[in-house]
Amino acid sequence: MIGMSDSLTSKQKAAQVIIALGADIASSIYKHLQEEEIEKLTYEITRQESVRPEFSDQAMDEFYGLCVAQKVYLEGGLAYARNVLEKAFGIQQGTVLLERVTKTLRTKAFEFIRKADYKNLMNMIVNEHPQTIALILSYARADQASSIIAELPKNIRVDVVERIARMDRTSPEVIKQVEAILERKFESVISVDLLEVGGINYIAEIMNNIDRGTEKFIFDELSRNDPKLSEEIRKRMFVFEDIIILDPLAIQRFLREVDTKEMSVALKGANKDVANVIFENMSQRMGETVRSEMDYLHNVRVRDVEEAQQKIVAIIRRLEEEGEIIIAKGGKDDIIV
Repeated sequence: MIGMSDSLTSKQKAAQVIIALGADIASSIYKHLQEEEIEKLTYEITRQESVRPEFSDQAMDEFYGLCVAQKVYLEGGLAYARNVLEKAFGIQQGTVLLERVTKTLRTKAFEFIRKADYKNLMNMIVNEHPQTIALILSYARADQASSIIAELPKNIRVDVVERIARMDRTSPEVIKQVEAILERKFESVISVDLLEVGGINYIAEIMNNIDRGTEKFIFDELSRNDPKLSEEIRKRMFVFEDIIILDPLAIQRFLREVDTKEMSVALKGANKDVANVIFENMSQRMGETVRSEMDYLHNVRVRDVEEAQQKIVAIIRRLEEEGEIIIAKGGKDDIIV
C-alpha cells in the first residue's frame, strides 16, 4: 500500500485515472493511445495494489483540472483561460494547469521533428535563417534544441536563443511557410492551429538542458545585448545554485538518487550556502562519506565539477517532471509541479 509519506508518479496518476473511470470508458481511451503508451499504462495498472483514497482523489482532481484547462484554452485563448482557471482553482493552481496544458499542446505541432535525431535535424536546419531555426527548435524537444544550440555557429547562437525567447504564438500561414522549406527533407508535413510556441519558459527549459559552458557563453553575450531578457530567462531556470530554494523533503528525496562520488565532485565547486544546505539534509553516514571523498579530491577540473552539477540538476528536474518534488521558479509563490 502506498503510504501517506509517498506520492504518486505521473504514470501512477494516469493508472489511477483509468481505474477510476471504469472498464468501458478506459477501453474507449485505449483506442486513442499508441501501442507503447498502452503497454506502459497497462503495466502500471497491474502494479497498483492498494492506494489510499486521498491519493486517488488527488489524481482525479488533477486530471479534471487539466481537462478544464485544455477546454477553456482551446475555446477562448490564453487570456480567457488564465482568467477562468484562476477564478476556478486559484492563481497558483490555475497557473500550473495552464502552463502544463500549453506545453502539451505545443508538442503536437511538427511532431515528426520531435522524433528526429538531433544530428540529422541539425544538418537540415543549420543553414536556414535564424528565425526559421528558432521556430523549428521551438517545436523540437528541449533536449534536441539544447544539443543543436550548443553546436550552432557562435555568430548565430545567441540570435537564435533571443528569437525563441521572444516568440509567443505562430500562425498557420507561417507554419506552412516553414513546412515548405522542410518539405524536401521530411516525408510528411503537418498543418496546425494557432498554438503557443517558444517564449521565455521554453528557452529556460532548453537552457536547463544545455552544457554549462555553452550556457555561460550565451548568458555573457545575452547580458550585453539585452540584460532584461537575460535576467528573465535566468529567473525561470533551475541551476545547481537553486538547490537552496528547495524544501528539505525535496532535497532529501533527490539525494537518494545521487552517487556520493558525483556529489563530492559537485560540491568541490559549490558555494558555501549550497554546500551547507545539502549537508544539512544528508544522513550522517552519507555526509561522512562525501566529506571523506572530498578530502581526497585534488586538482579537480572545472569541467568535471560542472558536469557533476549538471547531472544532479538533471536528477532534480526528472523528479519534478515525475511529480515527486516541487520547484518554485521565478518567485516563492509560483509553484511548478
